Amino acid sequence: EISGFELETAGVLKGGRKVWALARTGQSTVFKGNDVSNGYVLLATACDGTLATTAQFTMIRVVCNNTLTVALDGSPSAVKVPHSTTFDPQAVKRQLGICVSSWDRFMYQLKALSQRKVQSTEAEHFFWKLFADENKPGPVQTSERLMKRTLELYNGQGRGSELASSKNTAYGLLNAVTEFVDHERRARNTDYRLDSAWFGNGAALKQKALDQALALVS
Repeated sequence: EISGFELETAGVLKGGRKVWALARTGQSTVFKGNDVSNGYVLLATACDGTLATTAQFTMIRVVCNNTLTVALDGSPSAVKVPHSTTFDPQAVKRQLGICVSSWDRFMYQLKALSQRKVQSTEAEHFFWKLFADENKPGPVQTSERLMKRTLELYNGQGRGSELASSKNTAYGLLNAVTEFVDHERRARNTDYRLDSAWFGNGAALKQKALDQALALVS
């Protein structure tokens, strides 16, 4: 109430060791084809010391329930408060930069992605680069399985992939990755997949996809 948000849902991960909650911020944007995205604050903490109390501004795309962390102008992608300190919601809100202007700027960037048409060869290169393993010695390698599946999601199998905002656009490339990470990536169970999508390797992969997509309109 103090921050002007409304708690919508909450749950636990890892058998109760992590606790999370999503709160509506009241921000919402509609892309071409009635493609709606809403702004939330994701709050989480861990009882076993593996995660500081964390708050991050998150976009949720309604048609597929995909999530994407919002960070702009050097703002942190998440604010982390150690358990040894007092949680100050006003300070966290200021650090996150949660306000109408930051949401609008981020949505402006995503709308630019929705207007950037992509050729089939560009799409293939996007996913090849995304999954390329540049750390292994020798020629750069990429995962054919991951590349093939995300390309399929982009080319019509993904939820919302046929909407005007996503079909043959850079925004569609990004949405294929967020859907894969949030709903299809191999994981021990749903708990582990969600944990990764929000706080782990999945979140890092989504951020890499966002950076690559924005490079297409820079």
